[in-house]
Amino acid sequence: MAFELLDRVHKELSITGHAFYEGILSISEVVNRKVEIIRLHWQASSLLQRIDDVTARVGRLIAVQVSDRLHSRLQSDSIVYAVDEALTDARARVHELKRSLLQVDAQIRELKLETIHQDLLLLHHDLTVRSAGIERLTVMREAEAAGQPMSAIPQPLVRYVATVLRGPFLLAPTSDLVLRPGDIVIAIGPQGELDQLTHWLTGQRPLTPALTRSPQVVGTPT
Repeated sequence: MAFELLDRVHKELSITGHAFYEGILSISEVVNRKVEIIRLHWQASSLLQRIDDVTARVGRLIAVQVSDRLHSRLQSDSIVYAVDEALTDARARVHELKRSLLQVDAQIRELKLETIHQDLLLLHHDLTVRSAGIERLTVMREAEAAGQPMSAIPQPLVRYVATVLRGPFLLAPTSDLVLRPGDIVIAIGPQGELDQLTHWLTGQRPLTPALTRSPQVVGTPT
């Protein structure tokens, strides 16, 4: 009995230690990702500053050349040649810097997408353990919601609307906001309530418990 107890304690400690180790790795990964995002932002800022420096240098050169032309008898051809050479060199440098900036921007977007994905997984887990969910619902033309203000949504359901997406705009779900076909409604709440909101916004009838239950055999009266 004592050996069984020690073996059970050892297994529990091993599982706990493994979970703790995975937790430390997860936190370390998040921290490293955020540090890398900060480093890439600094690199992008440095590239933008270098682009500004190149354009400022060209501007000063043109100003000096024009000023010298006005105060001296230099040939205009030499001035045009010097300015054209400076512009060509500046264009090549700016093009190279912009290409580097696009690469850095792509890396930043990739890391941010990884961070958002992990945050969404955590949000999904938190909602699931509470029998809740998050829905992305598109207002359909034939739905009851089309052309109706937010105040027309049944009162128990309207509080679950988090925001409304319309084209490039993010709209607050105010009571006077009129829903249009194609609007995207983000809703968070209990899954049963979201099913009713889905029907009101999209016209799709949710699966009710009555529809999901297996049919019962009705006996004939005796």
